[in-house]
Amino acid sequence: MLYNYLKIAYRNIIRNKTFSTINILGLALGMASSLLLLLWVQDELRIGRQHANTGLLYRIMENEIADGRIVTDEDTPGLLPEELKRQFSEVAYAAGISSNENHVLSAGEKISRQSGCYAGADWFNMYSIPLLTGTSQSALSEPGNIAISRKTAETFFKNAQAALGQVIRIDNHTDYKVSAVFEDLPDNSTDKYDFLLNWKTFLKREPWLNVWENGGPGTRIQLRPGTDPDKVNAKLKTFLKGRNKDISPSFNIELFLQPEAEVYLYSNFKNGHRDGGRIEYVRLFIIVAAFLLLIAGINFMNLATARSVKRAREVGVRKAIGAERRSLIWQFMNEALLMTALAAIVAIIAVWISLPVFNQLTGKQLSLPIGNFTFWMLLAAILLVTAGVSGSYPALFLSSIRPVRVLKGTLHISAGSQLFRRGLVVFQFVLSILMIVGTIVVYQQLQYVQTKNLGYDRENLVVIRGEGEIAQKYQVFKQQLLQLAGIQSVTYMQTSPLQNGNTTDGVQWSGKEPGLAIQFNNTSVGYDFVKTMKLQLVRGRDFSPEFGTDSANYLINESTAKRLGYKDPIGQPLTFGKHPGIIVGLLKDFHFNSLHVPIRPIIIRLNDQGAYGNILIRTQPGQVKQALSNIEAVCRKMNPTFPFSYSFVDEEFMKVYKSEAVVGKLITLFACLSIFIACLGLFGLAAFMAEQRTKEIGIRKVFGASVASIVTLLSRDFIKLVLIAILIASPLAWYATAQWLETFTYKISLSWPVFVIAGLSAITIAVLTISFQSIRAALVNPVNSLKGE
Repeated sequence: MLYNYLKIAYRNIIRNKTFSTINILGLALGMASSLLLLLWVQDELRIGRQHANTGLLYRIMENEIADGRIVTDEDTPGLLPEELKRQFSEVAYAAGISSNENHVLSAGEKISRQSGCYAGADWFNMYSIPLLTGTSQSALSEPGNIAISRKTAETFFKNAQAALGQVIRIDNHTDYKVSAVFEDLPDNSTDKYDFLLNWKTFLKREPWLNVWENGGPGTRIQLRPGTDPDKVNAKLKTFLKGRNKDISPSFNIELFLQPEAEVYLYSNFKNGHRDGGRIEYVRLFIIVAAFLLLIAGINFMNLATARSVKRAREVGVRKAIGAERRSLIWQFMNEALLMTALAAIVAIIAVWISLPVFNQLTGKQLSLPIGNFTFWMLLAAILLVTAGVSGSYPALFLSSIRPVRVLKGTLHISAGSQLFRRGLVVFQFVLSILMIVGTIVVYQQLQYVQTKNLGYDRENLVVIRGEGEIAQKYQVFKQQLLQLAGIQSVTYMQTSPLQNGNTTDGVQWSGKEPGLAIQFNNTSVGYDFVKTMKLQLVRGRDFSPEFGTDSANYLINESTAKRLGYKDPIGQPLTFGKHPGIIVGLLKDFHFNSLHVPIRPIIIRLNDQGAYGNILIRTQPGQVKQALSNIEAVCRKMNPTFPFSYSFVDEEFMKVYKSEAVVGKLITLFACLSIFIACLGLFGLAAFMAEQRTKEIGIRKVFGASVASIVTLLSRDFIKLVLIAILIASPLAWYATAQWLETFTYKISLSWPVFVIAGLSAITIAVLTISFQSIRAALVNPVNSLKGE
């Protein structure tokens, strides 16, 4: 019986090549798009979950409560990891981790720039990172130890075994002994590094970390099995109260746990509580994948229904000779299953071909997991669900036809059936309009971000690291650069112009309320900072060598002036830590962090001696290539053991919004696919309507109706459906895009032209799709359509 069903299904597919091709193409596109999105989603969900003890791993987070605000980050005191192990019996392991920094590693004649961190001795006990040589207990147990990746070992010593016990020099300054070689970190790691150094070395190098009042690095812990995280959280909340003795009573820090498995997906916090992150994109694309499958299934329904008149007599005859409705339903469901299976084969081929492009677009390394049983189960589930959804309505509709009415030639489609199909078309275009609006809004927001005035000029601004002789002899380096062609100005900045996380509440000023604690961002800079960054001075001046006391003076921004309560801050006293001085310059507010966060108060102090941070070089417009060549020559001369590297501030700025850019491209791509698939469905319904009204069109033509009037007649009902879809989709699109824009502090305003453009686009696409079928029906010779009468 099954064989007969499949044979009949195959014959029907071959007999109706055009409809079958459209059906298979629509289903294949829907399935391929869904598979790509689900592979992306699966990869996102895997990040940070690859460790054997993932369920027991946590990051220590801080809620800093001051000035009526709660700021959440993972910058904890350097003494915290060891203290937690001593005070908490629930903690099996604890390790600090510093921020990732680029350093120059050398061994013998080989030199390479690598990224690395300082980490606690328990690091390899906590994280399932395979060690090729060395042990987890000894890898980071002693000062002077360095654990390196397989890639780093092969770069310097050919293989992991040869690297063990060898010496690597960092930044041409300090020697470290290779104590372990670990496997290169997989793509789904939340931490990225090529080497790790001993934590005690870090505490010795940075003495400020040995004070409880200071925070900077992160802290990771592994709880013992069976531990209740809520109970640990309750104890952590007040853990720092007795230790931060010098902190103002109005400033409080509360510690809490964040599961390691949630770090990547739930990175946003608001008012001290988790507030989404990349999980929003994961949810979005799961919904989009489901919608694309649903749109493809709706197409199948519409196209199968369009062929119903031709299949009606077949059903009538089969019923007349005794076929049961159940057997007819199985027949049509088998046809749907066979067509979906063919579409699945096409979809897998399409995914395999498009994966390299998709990986380039998303920055991932996805592949078809052919050998994974779960993948085939997922594909089988998609196939069965798609076949079930797409084949159910045609099967139920055709099997319900009464043979007497069919064989008499009086088959009519009920108003309810027509309403259902039109509802499906409205639903398709609601989804398509939502994606059109989303695409436009994402594009506008990214354009806004790219072109927004940050308060400084990020064009032609080059950044190089202050290291080696360049950092120690910064003044000599600066003067040599200023004598070269293509260089406008040079300055130094301790932090990045795009990300300044340094904060302090150790600030005193005239009129400050007793006990008041306000968090200020801070950084140190060199002379010509305002000139090089092209910042706008509201009052006062930049730091200048002409004023010998500037080493104790400060620049502030407008937000700082408001918090200090100074109407005219120039000349007013300000004490940063234990260094009293005066304010010499007021800067117009400028962005020194992501546009996701508001501009915060910042205090800028002078340090023009060493340049262990970032050196900013403003080049002449149109002379960037020559300037870079000159900069490289000076760097190689002063720092022969350091590879020359640089970055542009504008390019680094765009990397901050890489996630949004990728999401924008994906939305655009799948919006186009959803519109195309929806148009296939509209084409099917137009074909069905034209087929139903063949004789009506013939009679109208006999009575003199023009082609234009018939096209208008056939198109009018479909345009109504699209207009209904626009009315339904517009408020939904407004709400969805408004929610996404809320993640930006600085954003575009939603305006009516966006929805007008989306609506007109949908109408235009629909008219073009319908017109083909309508014109074709209108051009049919009425003799052919009426010859049976």
